[in-house]
Amino acid sequence: MHEPMSEPTSDPMTDHDAEHGYEALPLPAEALAQGGVELLRAAVSEEELFILARPALKDPAEWGEILAEITRRLGLLYEMGDTGFSERDVIIAIEEAYAAEMGAKAVAPSAKPKPAKPRSSQRKTKPAAKKAAPKAAKRKAAKRKKR
Repeated sequence: MHEPMSEPTSDPMTDHDAEHGYEALPLPAEALAQGGVELLRAAVSEEELFILARPALKDPAEWGEILAEITRRLGLLYEMGDTGFSERDVIIAIEEAYAAEMGAKAVAPSAKPKPAKPRSSQRKTKPAAKKAAPKAAKRKAAKRKKR
């Protein structure tokens, strides 16, 4: 049987000391009571990132939804803590770093959004052919139709 996890005794991001072992975060009591499955674990040791993940999702696109929810929750954690960061600023910083790490081209901060397209009733010319929806969006639409 698993032994219960104890509360961390220090801040693992600032008080990390490799000589003193590894500090794991405790699992939420509610998750333990309800049961479930751990999908992802990330750790940093001596400036190296370690990831353990379970490919338990049938549609890999669901990881995008999970990563988005993790981002939102990190924003809240930083805002609720004594960090000086707002939830919005944290989310933006994570999104920008994620996009850069994934190879997206940087957008100039002064870039202005494109003007909205006119509604179909206001168009003077034929509408362009619709672009194909991403595969994940198509699957979601198909699931809704089955319900």
